[in-house]
Amino acid sequence: MSLEVLAPGPLTTIQDLGRPGLAAQGVGPSGAADRGALRLANRLVGNPEGAAGLEVTMGGLHLRAHAPVVLALTGAPCPTRVRGRAEGTGVALHLDAGDELVLGAPAAGLRTYVGVRGGVAVPEVLGSRSTDLLAGLGPAVPRAGDLLPVGPVPRQPPYLDVAPVAGPAAGEVVLRARPGPRDDWFTGSLLGRAWTATAELDRVGVRLTGPPLRRAVAGELPSEGVVRGALQVPPSGLPTLLLADHPVTGGYPVAAVVLDADVDLAAQVRPGQVVRLRAA
Repeated sequence: MSLEVLAPGPLTTIQDLGRPGLAAQGVGPSGAADRGALRLANRLVGNPEGAAGLEVTMGGLHLRAHAPVVLALTGAPCPTRVRGRAEGTGVALHLDAGDELVLGAPAAGLRTYVGVRGGVAVPEVLGSRSTDLLAGLGPAVPRAGDLLPVGPVPRQPPYLDVAPVAGPAAGEVVLRARPGPRDDWFTGSLLGRAWTATAELDRVGVRLTGPPLRRAVAGELPSEGVVRGALQVPPSGLPTLLLADHPVTGGYPVAAVVLDADVDLAAQVRPGQVVRLRAA
């Protein structure tokens, strides 16, 4: 069984829940940028929560089923058509052989997830099917004409076929955060302030803009470990919020860290959107 990629959109990658626990070997976690959305998509189609699906950035994906298959869309809601009929997000979609799934661009949020009953069955690399764009690990980015293999259908049927979950916020996004290990390197704090997401964003991170922080400590910082959700501050004083494909070490001081429970919200932030860091 397979799905044919007729058009991948601006960026579609294959993602599961990543490669946690390998930072000591120099391997980043990668995985879905919005982990909750991928888990929900898998639940809707009856997969284990960590099965590989598709992470679609700003829509544009066009697939054709080569055999009957069940799909589910979560994350950023986007206009969806199957057999020429409009479909919704957060529901199980049944496609017959030859049916096509067409996604438009989301009105809010950045990343939409396509769960496939059976999972996208590409080979694992270091225990994961995730594409790490920074490290170049995992499956290649799908292109038009690619056939994506689908794994065996799980024996367990899905428990639900509709999940009425609110989509990503279109306005200000509030992220809970705590002071980072190098908070004292700056005269002010990132917390309690509003920042604006720039167009410089990808799976590695998102650059924020606003009144820059001033350094209280001069000199360079030896590289040290960083985590998903860390806010690094380069010499410009403007922070970068690290996401799924972040490096395992960095030489810029980390002034704050977004709570892991809120990093999925950060993964849906679009350019121009306001991000407020609230002290946790």
